[in-house]
Amino acid sequence: MELLDLGPATVTMTRLIDGVADDQLTAPTPCTTYAVGDLVDHIGGLTLAFTAAAHKSRLDAEGGHSGDARRLEAGWRDRIGRDLAMLADAWRNPAAYQGTASAGGVQMSGAEAAAVALNEVVVHGWDLAVATGQRYVVDAPALVACLEFARAFSTPETEELRGDAFGSVRPVAPDADDLTRLLALMGRDAGWRPPST
Repeated sequence: MELLDLGPATVTMTRLIDGVADDQLTAPTPCTTYAVGDLVDHIGGLTLAFTAAAHKSRLDAEGGHSGDARRLEAGWRDRIGRDLAMLADAWRNPAAYQGTASAGGVQMSGAEAAAVALNEVVVHGWDLAVATGQRYVVDAPALVACLEFARAFSTPETEELRGDAFGSVRPVAPDADDLTRLLALMGRDAGWRPPST
């Protein structure tokens, strides 16, 4: 069984979270129902949910489903950064990949939960970077793992499994890079930019 290293993706996400200015919290993101602050809250929630999944424990209140900027308290950057480090550490334990796990009310194998967690951090990292004008470079092994995960849920036979979690698969050019391909599989337009003000 191959363990996924969430460390590079969570370090990148921590840098992006730290780079969000207070006046950007109401700005739009590629996630049409989320402003930047909502997306940040969602990232904080999914971080807790997938850390709990690695430990085979349940949260009192399932996090990760929705984002609401009104829940961001003073010091949220530091809190989410600490939680992201714990998320990466939790998935370094081979026991996290054994048996089943639950996140956001969905049951899956431990290995599937690790792949979902990595994909969430990588894709939402791009969402946050492009929405706030920050540089985004994805770790190559993480990108390969996310593409493998995304392709498995992007065939006509798996359309029902996608549910509301992903948008419709978008077309890409034959020479598109791997990040553009991943974003398209997740229903995103790699050319998205915030509306000009």
